[in-house]
Amino acid sequence: MKVRTRFAPSPTGYLHIGGMRTALYAYLFAKQQGGDFILRLEDTDRERLVGDAAQIIYDSMKEAGLVYDEGPDVGGDYGPYIQSERKQIYLDYAAKLIESGDAYYCFCTKERLEKMHADGATKYDKHCLGIPLEEAKARVAAGEPYVIRQNVPESGEYTFHDCVFGDVTVPYADLEDNVLIKSDGLPTYNFANVIDDHLMGITHVIRGVEYLSSTPKYDLLYRAFGWEPPVYIHLQPIMRDARHKLSKRYGAASYKDFINKGYLKDAIMNYIALLGWSPKDNTEKFDMRYMLDNFSLDGLSKSPSIFDEAKLRWLNGEYIKELSDEEFYAHAQPFMEQVDYLKGYDLKFLAELLHSRCLSFADVGPSECFKDMRTEDDLSVNLTEFLNAYDKLSPDMFVHAKNKTDEKVAAEMLPDLITLTENNYGDGLYPALENYAAEKGVKKGAVLWVYRIAITASPVTPGGATEMARLLGKDETVRRLKYALGTVK
Repeated sequence: MKVRTRFAPSPTGYLHIGGMRTALYAYLFAKQQGGDFILRLEDTDRERLVGDAAQIIYDSMKEAGLVYDEGPDVGGDYGPYIQSERKQIYLDYAAKLIESGDAYYCFCTKERLEKMHADGATKYDKHCLGIPLEEAKARVAAGEPYVIRQNVPESGEYTFHDCVFGDVTVPYADLEDNVLIKSDGLPTYNFANVIDDHLMGITHVIRGVEYLSSTPKYDLLYRAFGWEPPVYIHLQPIMRDARHKLSKRYGAASYKDFINKGYLKDAIMNYIALLGWSPKDNTEKFDMRYMLDNFSLDGLSKSPSIFDEAKLRWLNGEYIKELSDEEFYAHAQPFMEQVDYLKGYDLKFLAELLHSRCLSFADVGPSECFKDMRTEDDLSVNLTEFLNAYDKLSPDMFVHAKNKTDEKVAAEMLPDLITLTENNYGDGLYPALENYAAEKGVKKGAVLWVYRIAITASPVTPGGATEMARLLGKDETVRRLKYALGTVK
């Protein structure tokens, strides 16, 4: 039997991190087994559809390296791969269930259902099950609104096997006669995924644990049609913390969000893989090839995973370190160009200075494309803030105990530093500052400290004093040295 897995998202927005993890695991498992990985769009919830969401899903999947063998945009032998294009298929199979008694027409109004629940009912009461089939068909033919519900047994229990949770038993009394076909003639997820999975030859279903307790309903449908159920693999959720699921409400929650926040796709996919799966050798940084070689179902966790952006930042930083300066600049440039106060600077040189310090490309500064994703617990740092905060320069910044500098020392040095800069700017500046320190009998570090504070108003910069001078340019460096002198006189 050839393994076939699927990923079936709803095109209702960006691809959530949890969805991308499901897709990743389904892709890895299929490819490990020499099987096929299928993309299918479940778009029957028409009210929540987002116009460009389908294209975002296609692009995100391919960018992340999850190349599907069949799908809406690439075709295949089992299409259409969009549910709304398969409407008649579902209606035909629903009709078979009605004839066999495994489903029935329901004519209950919205008002009756609301009253039923207001009176304390926790699930549908099978009110329409007793309507004779011929009468029900006549009411349908007369144009009366209806839905089709699954007929779930009222007593007994069902046991199935899950590759993560083992044998799971669910009493039928806990299950409701869910709607299979809605009043608009489109199927619900509960029905369409069973029909599609069977007709598309899906052998292994990988999905969220929220569907674990509903699995008996799906298997009842398989049995009603005389079909073999697939192998089930349910995944625990990804949490923001111990109590809250990761969601857009709390900031970035989609694959594209993290791309826009300056994370590399390889780092994102590496981290997503770790959210519910542990390699046997405890490796933390790995590529897709490693995942294909090492992924296993027995490494999947039975416990929810906590999304730790600090760890993602660390991991992303490890990937960034491996980039060449040219590659780093190519990634960082779009972010740098969105930072207003960086306009006019040599961005390529600035990128060289920032390369070893960035944990995400958003660290280059508050870019316009990133501002809407900043949250109170945002972890990005602004490594170029000194270029926009020079007005914060104050005399006390020159104090450094180890270098034995303070406001008075700065006042004595700065006139000479201005002259040295005017006469030696460029490659000769650093040797000139070294010679000056030797002539004055002071530590080189003291001279460089005063110089850097004077031109950046910051004790921490992505480069040394003369590198900052090169970045600022001769005229701006001299201007800032003169301004600094004015603050300590």
